[in-house]
Amino acid sequence: MSKGRVLVAMSGGIDSSITALLLHEQGYEVIGITLKTWEYSSTCSTGKESGCCNIDSFNDARELAVSMGIPYYIIDIKEQFEEKIIKNFISEYIAGRTPNPCVICNTEIKWDYFLKKADQLGCEFIATGHYAQVNKDDVNGRYFLSKGIDEKKDQSYVLWGLSQDNLRRTILPLGKYHKSEIKELATQRGFDNLAKKRESYEICFVPNDDYRAFLKTRIPELEKKVDGGNFIDTQGNILGQHKGYPFYTIGQRKGLEIALGQPMYVVDIIAETNTVVIGTKEEVFKQEMYITDINLMKYNRLPNDFEALVKIRYKDSGEFAILSQEGNKINVKFANKVSAITPGQSAVFYEGENVIGGGVIC
Repeated sequence: MSKGRVLVAMSGGIDSSITALLLHEQGYEVIGITLKTWEYSSTCSTGKESGCCNIDSFNDARELAVSMGIPYYIIDIKEQFEEKIIKNFISEYIAGRTPNPCVICNTEIKWDYFLKKADQLGCEFIATGHYAQVNKDDVNGRYFLSKGIDEKKDQSYVLWGLSQDNLRRTILPLGKYHKSEIKELATQRGFDNLAKKRESYEICFVPNDDYRAFLKTRIPELEKKVDGGNFIDTQGNILGQHKGYPFYTIGQRKGLEIALGQPMYVVDIIAETNTVVIGTKEEVFKQEMYITDINLMKYNRLPNDFEALVKIRYKDSGEFAILSQEGNKINVKFANKVSAITPGQSAVFYEGENVIGGGVIC
């Protein structure tokens, strides 16, 4: 008997392919789906994997679905992706922040469309190839994410925005595996080509991972408008001129093209005045921040002075901090200073291996 009908996000890569195969073997009625979010042929060569997928990957996903004997759909959502993800990406840089489009895409694009299509096809569940685990609190009944057991591949950070309804219907089979085991499973099932595929973590719509060139292409007049703003130090002294504030990020050292006798880093970006504040390595470190756009998972409200491990980057190991909810924001005071707190990026807080919630650094 079937364990239920599940809609599996299939990109053609090894992780989503093994997800589909595992669920099929476990007795689920599997249906495959690919969201076409971008015209990959305009930015990516067909021989290279992007952060999501490319044209060849669509064919790979379709071939796998045919070999499994399961239905497979491709849904074109390029217009919606343009409106919600790409325009936000551009506007965030213009505002002097550094966006995290993959996080927004997961919560506002992928899960939204997966669930809508799942409802249309009578699927109880959706599944993806992310390395994380979905759990339920026995006391309050809330769903939450836990880290994948493969620490190097854990992707709970990029899924912090998933709602309770999202989590209730989500299956993440790979959270209990190491990447090496997934490659072995692919080989054992005769899919050596999957195990040999290269992976990339670039943003799917940014060619060569060069966001500066992308901004210049989308806003041809941008470079002329912002060129020649001031570099200043943390005391407000003018040190030189830069090439435009959108082309810098907090913590950046390389590419400043200014010689001051010691390494200097971007400490702050002031979009209103086209100003980039630079300072010493020590001045990049801060001990406090605020986050907004909060999504809580394990608890519906944080206890006062809640201690958690807070990650401010995907590959960040995290730092312990005290969290205090203040209206629609959370104040975060770290036990030790952390480097390059970057507005626009995600902050995710953990209790042990479990995700408490997350938000956007402001």
